[in-house]
Amino acid sequence: MKSDRDRCIALAGVFQAANMAAQIAEQGIVDTQSMEASIHSLFKIDADSVDNVYGGLQGVESGLRLIQQQLGEKRTDNVLVTQYVIALLHLERKLSKNRPMQQQIQEGIRSAEGRITHFHLLHTNIIAQLADIYAHTISTLKPRIMVKGEPLHLQNPDNVNRIRALLLAGIRSAMLWRQCDGGRWQVILGRKKMAEQARRLLHIL
Repeated sequence: MKSDRDRCIALAGVFQAANMAAQIAEQGIVDTQSMEASIHSLFKIDADSVDNVYGGLQGVESGLRLIQQQLGEKRTDNVLVTQYVIALLHLERKLSKNRPMQQQIQEGIRSAEGRITHFHLLHTNIIAQLADIYAHTISTLKPRIMVKGEPLHLQNPDNVNRIRALLLAGIRSAMLWRQCDGGRWQVILGRKKMAEQARRLLHIL
């Protein structure tokens, strides 16, 4: 039985990936440590705990802060990020019913994993390969996530690859959220409870 704690960590993973995709689109920059933890989650399929998927609780620290900010009582709502989160949860539901696409993603990730021994996790080659997986799978599902931002940043191919790789990581966290018995309505109706759980987890860090 998965706990509220597990659900909160998985949802933090979705928020973190969505927020970083938005940051790259709007500012062209992103926190390397947070991005590394999110990309790391794609290669942790058989983790023994939800924390372990992100290399420990600190791996989703920025995601937990976002839950507290976006879902808490003193809300500072970044509407775009929340829209991306809801879209990722929705697309993951569609993916969960599409076995051939799941297989395609798994094979792509296994292929990328084979190159991690030669390249750093955030190397442009690895990110480009993950972006390619997203473009040929999730991106074909409707409705597509249209990331909004500055044309200057969105015209940069490396930024486009980073955004797609992060959206793929967001799908991975959305899958974890569903496996922890999370649902879309819990984000909307259980927001206070989720924000309180995030506050408690941040207190540990």
